[in-house]
Amino acid sequence: MHAPSPAEYAKIMRPYHDQGVSLAAKIGNRGPLRWAADGQLHPSILAAYWAHGYYIFEDVIGADEIAALRLDAADIIERAPVSPDATVDAKGRPAHGLDYGKPAYRLAKPLADPWGGTDLLGGRHPTKMVEPTPAEGAAEYAVFLIYGMCQSMPAGLRLYGHPHLLKIAEGINGPDFTPYNDAIFVKQPGLGGSVSWHQDGITHWDSPHWDAGIHGFNFQVQLYQTTPANGLWVLPGSHKQGRIDIKALVADNGGSDRLPGAIPLVCAPGDVTIVNRQMLHGSFANYSEDLRVSITFGFHRRTSVLGARPGLSMAGIIDVYDDAVIFDRSAVVQVAIDARRQHFQMEKPYRYQPFLGREDEFRFTRETQETVIKDYFMKDLAI
Repeated sequence: MHAPSPAEYAKIMRPYHDQGVSLAAKIGNRGPLRWAADGQLHPSILAAYWAHGYYIFEDVIGADEIAALRLDAADIIERAPVSPDATVDAKGRPAHGLDYGKPAYRLAKPLADPWGGTDLLGGRHPTKMVEPTPAEGAAEYAVFLIYGMCQSMPAGLRLYGHPHLLKIAEGINGPDFTPYNDAIFVKQPGLGGSVSWHQDGITHWDSPHWDAGIHGFNFQVQLYQTTPANGLWVLPGSHKQGRIDIKALVADNGGSDRLPGAIPLVCAPGDVTIVNRQMLHGSFANYSEDLRVSITFGFHRRTSVLGARPGLSMAGIIDVYDDAVIFDRSAVVQVAIDARRQHFQMEKPYRYQPFLGREDEFRFTRETQETVIKDYFMKDLAI
């Protein structure tokens, strides 16, 4: 197949973008964060989320907090290794994260699809996206993903304890919800790679207790404007269909990765999306001039995780998710709540049910940075 230039690819994608934006407008599923009289997430938002598998909360994160997150993110993007095996950044300095328990970055070739058509991540990306030819002189590698924000980004740790986001997690997964993981998706202008169509869930498709929420959901906090060219695309309602034969879906579409019925999640800085992890979703190569940085972190029902064997990147690292593992990983949430409390002193902190009465044991201190935050991603609850 001919690899189009960025200009050719833009022309190919334009009608698809227009169609997706039009469909998204008809569905709606976006608006300000609203609460019911009892302080819980408004039932109309919950109903919309469960009907379509996603929601866009508008203007949740304030401008000052977005500015702090941008500064922290820009710093660790700049300090990335220049290649997958390198130990220095583009300025010749020691790269960030060399002492982490696992690599802090995933790099990719410009405009490439590094996972599509491979067995990586449990083979959940069975088809490959179009890979445009990057502009002449493009960097050999671009930052694709960054891990460990709670350890590397002070503003990221505070975001992890955001009371409104945690209240949303409670509304969807119950007050004893557990964390999943976090990752920062980076789509640099003219370089950002694609993520082929996939469903995130791995372990519970054949569970006798399977339902539309068993694999949890992900937040994405948008630090910059997202567009049809650089943003996430979802197939509304697909979270209720069970495991989808993605190869057959693409084949039935004439082999095209421009799946009908999909919509882009177009956001302003400070908007927050939630996407069900069973939703069919993906993103296209970022040929545009717009930077995307999406801070992504997910949450589960505790009943989905307890007793489960890990999947994805955690397979083989932990044998089973028992009470102790779940508690240790959940402690990051409680420390994040306190880090936020110390910084935003006029804000009412979230009260996290598994740690009620034990808050003083999990304050944000130098000690808990070592005992709770350091290498916390080695205990991610991946299912």
